[in-house]
Amino acid sequence: MSTSTTPHAFVAGGTSGINLAIAHRYAELGWAVSVMSRSQDNVDAAVAALTQSAGDGPRPLGFAADVREPEAVASALASAAAEHGPVDALVSGAAGNFVAPANELSPNGFRTVVEIDLQGTFNVLRAAWDHLRKPGASIVNITAAQSWVPISGQVHVGAAKAGIDQVTRGLAVEWGPAGVRVNSVAPGPVEGTEGMRRLAPTPASVEAWTEAVPLRRFAQTADVVNAVEWLTSPAASYVTGVVLSVDGGLALSGGAVIDRAIRAE
Repeated sequence: MSTSTTPHAFVAGGTSGINLAIAHRYAELGWAVSVMSRSQDNVDAAVAALTQSAGDGPRPLGFAADVREPEAVASALASAAAEHGPVDALVSGAAGNFVAPANELSPNGFRTVVEIDLQGTFNVLRAAWDHLRKPGASIVNITAAQSWVPISGQVHVGAAKAGIDQVTRGLAVEWGPAGVRVNSVAPGPVEGTEGMRRLAPTPASVEAWTEAVPLRRFAQTADVVNAVEWLTSPAASYVTGVVLSVDGGLALSGGAVIDRAIRAE
């Protein structure tokens, strides 16, 4: 086991989008960083990019593993901890999403999203337990407003995210005595992400989504990264079991308003 005292961030799903940006932030801060996702090509590309952000800091590590495969996840976390030491910040962000009305959603489609998002989150957190710095570790699960705001075409995602948020609360209670904090971050529409390209594929739909957000803009990736960084910092040392919305107030608009944005053409 490594005896390094450098803080260590492990980001599941950390080779693209918001999760990769989170990994970059920790690398820029001088943390040891480990990322994991299914594709070896994506892992290699992410590690190369993170190495640039790390500069003279610890060498970033990458692991190809599917969050639906507990043994592979456990192996990745064990290897990361052996090299970089105990995990101080664990971010679980692997996810799958697509728009599908419930009456057209196949059982396999529903199961796949639940397996990636909910079962995958549990697999990551369960495998991480033995490698977390205790006391002191902080976990952030990436969830979504669909957890509590019903949205057409997203019943599968809502079910999975609601499960993630309950895992967050449950583990905050169970793991709190060990000094481990567990929170969720629920991003709203984030500019330039694959998810928003699917949910808002046309200029009209982008405009509708923007009008649905009380702050009248999409988030920048940095808005979400800042929230995750704060939750894993000493500034949030008494915060656990929280689902933090980073959505410009979108969830306050209600499902009907968001539905209209989704249906805009």
